[in-house]
Amino acid sequence: MVKVLFVCMGNICRSPTAEGVFRHLVHETGLADQIHIDSAGTHAYHVGEPPDRRAQAAASNRSIDLSSQRARKVLPEDFERFDYVLAMDSNNYAELEYISQSGQQHKLSLFLDFALNADTREVPDPYYGGDQGFEHVLDLVEAASQGLLADIRHKHSI
Repeated sequence: MVKVLFVCMGNICRSPTAEGVFRHLVHETGLADQIHIDSAGTHAYHVGEPPDRRAQAAASNRSIDLSSQRARKVLPEDFERFDYVLAMDSNNYAELEYISQSGQQHKLSLFLDFALNADTREVPDPYYGGDQGFEHVLDLVEAASQGLLADIRHKHSI
């Protein structure tokens, strides 16, 4: 089983959106029994809370349900458990580098590095903006999810 962890700051906007989009894609391609998907935050601001209502609404408009997810804080042992640890931006990447254990940094990437033709390497935080920011996040996440799935299929022959 390939294990994927998406990480942002609070685990209520970007990373749960990525988890939901990627889970939906993996389910549609019939690989749900071969890929485990989770998300977490580098900070414990929202532990136990569901995703932001705006993230849920935007995802729901694309037939993606985030309602069962609950925020959690990333742990150093996540680097042992997961094959891919995907940061939404460079600040979270740096936090993850700091908590990763020696020899596990190769599991860490910026999520948008998997997006073909992306004009940015970071998923912007939509928390303080309007609804359009959540739509933009979904667009970026959908593109990166396609590339991530292709990478997993290639590297793990599934």
